[in-house]
Amino acid sequence: MAEVQAWIADDPDPVTASQLQKWLDTDNESEIHASFNGFLQFGTAGLRGPNRPGPSGMNRAVVGRAASGIVSYMKERNLTSVVIGRDARYGSEDYTFETAEIMSGAGMKVFVLPRPLPTPVLAFATNELGCDVGIMVTASHNPPQDNGYKVYLGGTVDGIEYRGSQIVSPTDVSIAQKIDAITSLKAQPRGKEWTVLGEEIIEKYIARTAALATKPGSLRIVYTAMHGVGTETLERVFQKAGFASPILVDAQAAPDPDFPTVAFPNPEEPGAIDLALETARTFDADLVIANDPDADRCAAAVKDPATGWRMLRGDELGAILGESIARKTNSGIFANSIVSSSILKKIAEHYNLEFKETLTGFKWLAKIKGLTFGYEEALGYAVDAKTVNDKDGISAAITLTQIATDLAADGKTLLDLLDEIWARHGFHATEQISIRLNDLSKVAVILGGLRNNPPQNISGRTVTSIDDLAAPSDGLPPTDGLRIWLDGGVRIIIRPSGTEAKMKCYIEVIEKDSKTAQVVLDQLRPPLKELLS
Repeated sequence: MAEVQAWIADDPDPVTASQLQKWLDTDNESEIHASFNGFLQFGTAGLRGPNRPGPSGMNRAVVGRAASGIVSYMKERNLTSVVIGRDARYGSEDYTFETAEIMSGAGMKVFVLPRPLPTPVLAFATNELGCDVGIMVTASHNPPQDNGYKVYLGGTVDGIEYRGSQIVSPTDVSIAQKIDAITSLKAQPRGKEWTVLGEEIIEKYIARTAALATKPGSLRIVYTAMHGVGTETLERVFQKAGFASPILVDAQAAPDPDFPTVAFPNPEEPGAIDLALETARTFDADLVIANDPDADRCAAAVKDPATGWRMLRGDELGAILGESIARKTNSGIFANSIVSSSILKKIAEHYNLEFKETLTGFKWLAKIKGLTFGYEEALGYAVDAKTVNDKDGISAAITLTQIATDLAADGKTLLDLLDEIWARHGFHATEQISIRLNDLSKVAVILGGLRNNPPQNISGRTVTSIDDLAAPSDGLPPTDGLRIWLDGGVRIIIRPSGTEAKMKCYIEVIEKDSKTAQVVLDQLRPPLKELLS
């Protein structure tokens, strides 16, 4: 009770303070326990959790402590400037200006984006303004009750070249230690001196992104922002590039923090783009493009002659973008994360281009200097790392539209391009199995069981080798997970999610055609689900 009362006394938000006091007065132990179940942990993904009072949730008190910890980290390194962006979720505006007040009170030069905007605009602004730090208030594609806090660094910090990308270890640990050292938020000075940016920074992002398109066409593109902040920026990019305005999924076009038409606002989730596909059928569209709510990821659906409209997998879209970019460059560096398909490496080798592999998470891909194209299978793509050193769903969307337009001029489609890639390298089938967990402690139990008692075969296929990614032998930094190889070149990677209570399993099967590959995937799916439960 003393801990709760001390938190209430220090809470800058009268709404959350009042809620906690009400729970105390009514002996609501379940809510108090949920709010004081440990401090929301700061990591490489920053903060992410449900909006609720107390140290276990996202609220002004937790965000203020995070901002104060970042200030302490900045002062130790003579970092003096910050730009802050936000999405349209519940709490995003409050958390933005809570951060601005703390940063201003510490004497930092503070810039604030003028309204809810895509995460790539914040990443762009961090570099364009020459800021030391960028902060984006967003929970990306998490459920409606969540919010979050991403941190970017501008230059070289602690020997790591950030260049406007998200933090990696050990930076997260250093910041977390500073946050832990904040004992009183009310003791932190506050200021009101910051610059709300005008349209110039947004116009620069739009102009550079639109320049990725070289030859406009008239394809009918259906677009959904998934109730997020992508619509306005994407429409302006399309207009600047000379493309026709996309056909919007009206029910999902405007920002809405309730995300009323989707169970999870993530294009990867079943049913999330059903309204977009319905719109595509109504308008006889050529292509569907979807962003997640903060528009840093890009998904696409195509009209398959065999099956009708279907989503492209993240690896399929990575192959399309990679092949198209490779054909237009004489040199460059291609890269993907270890859980992505091996197809990009083969494309790069075919065109005599350099290839690199990184750990999961775009924060690692963004550390590759001179990156020409990078992707991760979870719908993250960097087609223009000089402009945005992070995944960018807007630039991926305009690039994909240009590729589809060029193919249409030759009487071809995106699926025809994929068929060319498969004919050259074999059909690469990938699939992700994702199991939600009620208790994060189960992660250690599941992975510990696999390490201590590894499978000898899976679905009748012999396990030929297992790489423990916590003790890597290929030069990558250690991470929690296992890479399992089966007879026939089947690759399986098992790891916990970095942002949610999930176990994930990534399968790659390489066969002569899709039908044969699908048979293998169908055989592997049940025993792998059992391994993860």
